[in-house]
Amino acid sequence: KRIPITSWLPRYNSETALADAIAGVTVGLTVMPQALAYAALAGLQPQYGLYSSFLGCFMYAIFGSCKDITIGPTALMALMTYQQVVNRNPDYAILLCFLSGCVMILMAFLRLGVLVEFISQPVTVGFTTATSVIIIASQIKGLLGLSYQSSGFISTLHKIAINIHNTKLWDAVLGFTCIVILLLLRKVKDIVIIDKLNPSNRQRILSKLLWLLSTSRNALVVVCCSLIAFILQNNYGEVPFKITGSVRPGIPPVQLPPFSTELGNRTVEFSEMLTDLGSSIILVPIIAVLGNVAIAKAFADGEPVDATQELFTLALCNLLGSFVSSMPITGSFSRSAVNHASGVKTTLGGIYTGVLLLLALDQLTPYFYFIPNASLAAVIISAVIFMIEYEVMEPMWKANRRDMIPMFATFLICLFVGVEIGIVVGVCLNIALLMIYSAKPKVTVEKMEIDNEIEYICIKPNTSIYYPGVERLRNNVLKAAKYQLPVVIDCTLMEDTDFTTAKSISSFIKEFASKKQALFFYNAQPRLLSVLTPICTNNFVHFDNFDDLKTVLNDLNKGSIPNEDGIELTDLSPTSIDIPINSTSKDIIETYEQPLLTRNNAIHTPKKN
Repeated sequence: KRIPITSWLPRYNSETALADAIAGVTVGLTVMPQALAYAALAGLQPQYGLYSSFLGCFMYAIFGSCKDITIGPTALMALMTYQQVVNRNPDYAILLCFLSGCVMILMAFLRLGVLVEFISQPVTVGFTTATSVIIIASQIKGLLGLSYQSSGFISTLHKIAINIHNTKLWDAVLGFTCIVILLLLRKVKDIVIIDKLNPSNRQRILSKLLWLLSTSRNALVVVCCSLIAFILQNNYGEVPFKITGSVRPGIPPVQLPPFSTELGNRTVEFSEMLTDLGSSIILVPIIAVLGNVAIAKAFADGEPVDATQELFTLALCNLLGSFVSSMPITGSFSRSAVNHASGVKTTLGGIYTGVLLLLALDQLTPYFYFIPNASLAAVIISAVIFMIEYEVMEPMWKANRRDMIPMFATFLICLFVGVEIGIVVGVCLNIALLMIYSAKPKVTVEKMEIDNEIEYICIKPNTSIYYPGVERLRNNVLKAAKYQLPVVIDCTLMEDTDFTTAKSISSFIKEFASKKQALFFYNAQPRLLSVLTPICTNNFVHFDNFDDLKTVLNDLNKGSIPNEDGIELTDLSPTSIDIPINSTSKDIIETYEQPLLTRNNAIHTPKKN
């Protein structure tokens, strides 16, 4: 089960291998320029982006459960890595990768993949939008050819403002030109040139060429810019824009992650490095898992996703990746989309991507010298600009405006305080709002009649009641007691509860018993009974059958005392959906929602007042 490749590898054939090879090479052409750009975003030398790209491809091919996912560096992971590398050295990024893998392994063994469900969609939207804005701001430096050091969004904006006059013309021209070309090439694949009813071979070939041109746009732009830089260097002896420079050649050595490092002419021990990394040790793996599972669900075509398997696989990718100097990695949505569109058939497509990256490290690194920084900045900006999820604001506003609170809170705190603090505050705020909502459950209170003679008060919670909302239920029940009529709590929708709620229910059962007033529970679910029965040991009467309840109510009615006139039904519940009117014991509400306590037309709709 934990090695999915064993289930389909015996059926692997040459046709599937060819499809995987085409997809793997296509993804490889996409990941190379992105890896170099994300390394720069993380504050690392370019080779670290390639170091982070190949091992995850091999590991996911064996242990991955979704054929479309490609593992490697992403803009989000690069940004979170930069927060820990700035003013330090690459050893912190490698150690963070190792520790992230360890945390993921622990989460997988404890089956804690469900923790990612606590990060709601509004919090995710606020987080990804804020990080996209931060990433774009950080790339202005390379786009305009500026030179400065900054940490944080506000610091970056300040440095841009005071250095904007130093903008290098040719860097800016090259950068903005690359952005325009990348955005145009992104749309090329959407051009429809095929006659859907009778497509010709020429149309099919041309359509494939346009698609290939669009999907390999990053590689094409970087290669063309590098050729321009190379030609200018050879013909004129200089390049008018900043270039990447030397990239360490060769495949990285396999070695233990750094558990100490040299920083500022002193040795930083492991314990101090842990302190420096702080909350990122927990937050980086959680964000990585969240993104990976989200991508798996997006490409699952409705099939269930094993979050624990994805967690375990991602843990191995990071844990073992740290032995080849990788920074934290996760699934890339853009490259996974390319993989899917390329027609990948199995996870073995990642093998071809990994091999291509190893060849690039071994043979192509001298040619990376001429890659312009402005072109890499353009690649990043063109990728992350579509992560700004402004389009969800309108439907969110229409659906539930309260969800805007954690979204904007996460967005603003991520921007102006820090991404780690922003995600934590967003999750805590979301949980607090859930607690507030659960403290105000909807409880419908209605006065009912059976056969125009048996009267009772029906109290129906519209959801399960837990301790934050128990006081609301208790107030409704005690107000209903003013009628001196039997009270029936319809538990049809109340599937579960907790110890605190059960104790409160037990207390008002005793209050009813002391007043010799009937209190019954109807249609309680087995799970609810398993909680209530051990706590409500006395006078807890419940019915699964309405005929039995009707018989008991009928017996009580024969000896019941008429209710006092003049009680307002609106006093029963502030959350009742009934229209409040003055009522006596024989009066009824003018309109109300038909209760679930119906069986063989035993309950007749009362006449209007």
